[in-house]
Amino acid sequence: MTTALITGATAGIGAAFARRLASDGHHLVLVARDEKRLREQATELHDRHGIEVEVLPADLSTEEGIEAVGARLEERTHPVDLLVNNAGFGHRGAFLDVPVEDELTMLKVHCEAVLRLTYTAVAGMRNRGRGGVINVASVAAFVPRGTYGASKAWVVQFTQGVAHDLAGSGVRLMALCPGFVRTEFHERAGVGTDNIPGWMWLDADRLVEAAMKDLDRGKSLSVPDPRYKTLTGLVKLAPRNMLGGISSRTGRKFGPR
Repeated sequence: MTTALITGATAGIGAAFARRLASDGHHLVLVARDEKRLREQATELHDRHGIEVEVLPADLSTEEGIEAVGARLEERTHPVDLLVNNAGFGHRGAFLDVPVEDELTMLKVHCEAVLRLTYTAVAGMRNRGRGGVINVASVAAFVPRGTYGASKAWVVQFTQGVAHDLAGSGVRLMALCPGFVRTEFHERAGVGTDNIPGWMWLDADRLVEAAMKDLDRGKSLSVPDPRYKTLTGLVKLAPRNMLGGISSRTGRKFGPR
């Protein structure tokens, strides 16, 4: 049986990955800041699916948190075969409305932690000749929309570049780019969602199912829904200066209130 490590595992997309992988028989290492929620989740998944579940409380905005998860990824006795870098968050407010320290924290979690954990994980996976990494980005990666979109664009480019470098090694990497998903993400960011049209919402479990199929197919980029595939296709055709204006207006319409 293989082992998967999931960051941001207690809610939303991370919890959906945990449910799916547990049902498929994978052992799990669950990473999040809230130890109580981690232990409750671990007990539920163990009792329901009979798999082993480790809990690793860690804050990936800190050096100690990144090092703790990195140390688990380096463990050779029970190696991690699938890493899901899912931890992330959003800010309420436009640039200059958010303290620069908070913007730097976002880059620490979305970029530095993803880079360092991916580096540690794939080093061992390449030696074993197998493994996979899913880095959760966003469709925001394809539009010019502040630090969040920029950090997710970095995740996409980074993941696809490493996937190319490791082609033929037995290690697969994929950037996952969901749209709006019904999770705790917006609530934690203080972002209102009543003004987001119903057709734009995705179900986390269906999202994960599509993502796992794309990973199995060897894709390095997954936009797992026809609606968002169409939107990202249109975005690629739009002039960048026009896209910036549209992104700004859309952010005011569907963003924080």
